[in-house]
Amino acid sequence: MSVPKWILMGSVALFSLIGITAALKKKSKQPVEVSPPLKIAETPILSVPVPSKPTINIISNSAKKVDSKDKKKGKEKAAAPMPSTQVLPAAFPLSPKEDFPNIDRIFQLFSTGSSKLPIVETVTYASSAPWLKGRPAWISDYAAHYNTSRHFIARSMNGKPDYFSQKVSEGSKFNVFRKDKKINFYLLADVSRCKMAFYYVDLDTNERVLLKTYRIGLGRLDPSKPSGTATPLGRYMLGNRVAIYKPGMMGFHHDQNVEMIRIFGTRWIPLDQEVERVTASAKGYGLQGAPWTEDASGKLVENRDVIGAYDGHGCIRLSAEDIEEIFSIVLTKQTFIEIVKDFHEAKLPGVEVAAPSR
Repeated sequence: MSVPKWILMGSVALFSLIGITAALKKKSKQPVEVSPPLKIAETPILSVPVPSKPTINIISNSAKKVDSKDKKKGKEKAAAPMPSTQVLPAAFPLSPKEDFPNIDRIFQLFSTGSSKLPIVETVTYASSAPWLKGRPAWISDYAAHYNTSRHFIARSMNGKPDYFSQKVSEGSKFNVFRKDKKINFYLLADVSRCKMAFYYVDLDTNERVLLKTYRIGLGRLDPSKPSGTATPLGRYMLGNRVAIYKPGMMGFHHDQNVEMIRIFGTRWIPLDQEVERVTASAKGYGLQGAPWTEDASGKLVENRDVIGAYDGHGCIRLSAEDIEEIFSIVLTKQTFIEIVKDFHEAKLPGVEVAAPSR
């Protein structure tokens, strides 16, 4: 039976349509010419890299940093020690309204004029002193009689901080402590500010007078200590086993024979007795000068970088002129020191008054 003509034509048309459709699909799968695709990893978004975690700088002597090369090896590289002059951590809050008092009337102790303080008097040297029989009086005799150090007398007589020139002649004038006045001295060290106040206390009137404030150096920062430093807290009495050091003077320190001025500066005043609220024994602590070191030429010079810094083993350091000044004044009088984290915490003796007039 023959196939009808219309069926044959329909079949041809159907197969043609299927062929055209297949050709179109094949063409759609061929790649289209476009510009190269973007490589996101190689395209910088910002000029400054953003770390995955924020970096926090912590003030600490034991802080460490990791070098990028050493980090790959799993090793840590110690950072350089923290500069002593860095800002203190939050362990030392300061009052926003009050700062440490700043004053200097120390010259009134040594002045032979009308501005001198009422705890001193001016005397005129005479070799025939009425309280000394049988021989001429020396400066040391005046010092012993008036319970005043020869260093104090020398500065008053010389009119400047010269504590060793003690040449005296008939009619020379100088100051001494009054024998009818009962006084002692009181030092207040503020750990948070690296400052120290120097008072005299009139025991008869129960009044204290601020003489001067000083910048000091203290022990290294140590969060494990009550003060936050190697310097102890509390009230101590100063001792009388004092020392004066000059270049070339040797002594033993930690079982080693050393040039003492390199350790203690020009003066040493020890803490002697624990009085109250102390956090450590007095032994080994004291007031001292800044240590001396060699400069580029090999000359010994004072290292003033330690003043106002947390750099020592716990003693209180002062510049040479400051420790020598204090030394000359307190040498013959009972003196206390109170060390606190903030001067607002201090329990000072007596009632503070302005320097009284004569």
